[in-house]
Amino acid sequence: MNPGRTWLVYTLIRLGIFAVVLTVLLLVGITPWIAAVLAAVIALCISIIALRRPRDEASRSLHDARASRGRASRDTEAPRSDDELAEDDAIESARATEPADDSPAEPAQNPNDNPSPTP
Repeated sequence: MNPGRTWLVYTLIRLGIFAVVLTVLLLVGITPWIAAVLAAVIALCISIIALRRPRDEASRSLHDARASRGRASRDTEAPRSDDELAEDDAIESARATEPADDSPAEPAQNPNDNPSPTP
């Protein structure tokens, strides 16, 4: 099923539940703003309990759509400019000429840096 259609159906069902509950609460005679808040809470509870399958389908379709969009963007890598290629070549050649030793080099000690105390 189309992800947009799945979400549209799920949203319309939830809005329908809200409208029915709000209408019932207004017919009972509850203050309109209190009826709207209660209808929202009641509709939320009903949709969590009764709409598990449509919610799972909507969630699955959203996940699939995002996953396929991510794969498509990874598959179509943007062409690299000549400048980027030149920088990459320079970095690779610099790495090739560096010594293989990974330990940091010790700085040369200057005798004036740490003068020994005179007696």
